[in-house]
Amino acid sequence: MARILTVTLNPALDLTVRLTHLEVGQVNRCEAQLTHAAGKGLNVAQVLCDLGHQLTVAGFLGCDNPQAFEALFAKRGFGDEFVRVAGETRINIKLAEGNGRITDLNGPGPIVSQEAQQALLARLETIAPAHDLMVIAGSLPRGVSPDWLGRLIERMNALGVKVALDTSGPALRAGIAAAPWLIKPNTEELAEAIDTPVVSVAAQAQVARQLRTQGIEQVVISQGAEGVHWFSARQALLAVPPRVTVASTVGAGDSLLAGVVHGLISGWPAERTLRCATAIAAMAVTQIGFGISDTAQLARLESTVHVRALTEE
Repeated sequence: MARILTVTLNPALDLTVRLTHLEVGQVNRCEAQLTHAAGKGLNVAQVLCDLGHQLTVAGFLGCDNPQAFEALFAKRGFGDEFVRVAGETRINIKLAEGNGRITDLNGPGPIVSQEAQQALLARLETIAPAHDLMVIAGSLPRGVSPDWLGRLIERMNALGVKVALDTSGPALRAGIAAAPWLIKPNTEELAEAIDTPVVSVAAQAQVARQLRTQGIEQVVISQGAEGVHWFSARQALLAVPPRVTVASTVGAGDSLLAGVVHGLISGWPAERTLRCATAIAAMAVTQIGFGISDTAQLARLESTVHVRALTEE
């Protein structure tokens, strides 16, 4: 399998609290709580690890509370290339209700110094060429500008490293300008980044064509329960996921991205890639946590994913 490098610039300890129904302003009784070392790039890495790939993980990690992350790296066999920075990695609280609704309370995280940013750039320039692909996923920590992210992608492009990008807001705008190999926004994130509505298939197809002229080969647009649109130079596809019981939507997009990367780097046909990726995302929402825990369930879900060509009508 492939060697893949994932970059998580703003990781988090996810504290997920399960409760039947959230009563705002009241005392709530919780059914369970789970803590995970997380962050979008790390979530992607765990799914890719379950799919058989060799992972190296990098980004910024607070010196004051690295234990859960280091335990994850050791358990999963990840190569650890995180740059340690002063302070604590942020804590994100997820309130997961019985009806599948998630309320997020995301912490601010540490401020990353210019020295730490330069150290990570230098480290990535050294190690990235030994990998088959890089995934950059998640938000930017305090102190790191969108322009810095753009420069990172440009440096990887110059080294011949394929970059798959999943972020939002100004970071996505800067990322698009730097032309990574693949982007995976949702409809709202893409519209915000390009200042153009992309609700219709025709509008999405036009944007995808424009992005390809800039060098972005793969445009994957996630649309939640409505499915996934994937635009490449060869074709445009729609995947409709099966109906499942939702435990948490956290990590669904990360699982989708991991599945797409897995299929592409394995040389699979587009239809097979998108069917598998959509099934992995559907499986993700049935559980709290990240990864592929039941291959038989994944196979059943994959058999019920519908993939067809997109039309612009």
